[in-house]
Amino acid sequence: MIFVAVWTGLRVSELIGLKWRCIHADSITVEERYCRGDWAQPKTNASAATIGVDPEVIARLLRLSALTVEVRAGRAVRKHKLVKSGAADDLVFQSVQNGRPMNDQNILKRHLQPAARKLGLPFVNWRCLRTSHATWLVQSGADPKSVQGQMRHSRISTTMDIYAQIVPTSQRRALQQLSAFAGGGSLPAPRPMDLDLDFSEPEKDAEGSRCNSRYKTVQ
Repeated sequence: MIFVAVWTGLRVSELIGLKWRCIHADSITVEERYCRGDWAQPKTNASAATIGVDPEVIARLLRLSALTVEVRAGRAVRKHKLVKSGAADDLVFQSVQNGRPMNDQNILKRHLQPAARKLGLPFVNWRCLRTSHATWLVQSGADPKSVQGQMRHSRISTTMDIYAQIVPTSQRRALQQLSAFAGGGSLPAPRPMDLDLDFSEPEKDAEGSRCNSRYKTVQ
């Protein structure tokens, strides 16, 4: 489930509500979502869509029907099939004991967060996986419109917010790669120049909020 979340960018409520009829050869269709005991339509009209996925994602999903998991109950060990029933209207991700929708908080606290702590990550939630997927799309060179479609953002501004955070880092990395390619090392140091640094109180923007930075940064 975590693998699919990272490689598709689906919201956790969409993952839990995913049914086998929504799984295609190279794509997944989002029809509904399940959140804390309630079924509902996708978050927005744009969210109800079919997205392309890597073939490995589909292959892993199809392998679920052949897998079993061992659950300890006292001294006894019971084996449960991960997929109790694989009909078109059955859930892809089923609870171990009764095949009902899974509890996202249980997965988060018992599996995702402990794994994150072992990696030295102080905080992680389901939204982090969705944001990471969008970030990696940007870093791989995808254009904003393609990212918007894959993430099913209803507004392009949501997608551009991700670009605003990620592109500067990508630009610095690209410049470093260009420097290494062109000269086999770093570029000559720039000549001294006069810099007009402003350490005064930051101005307010059109909405009356203060700027994030208190002074200009030269990199």
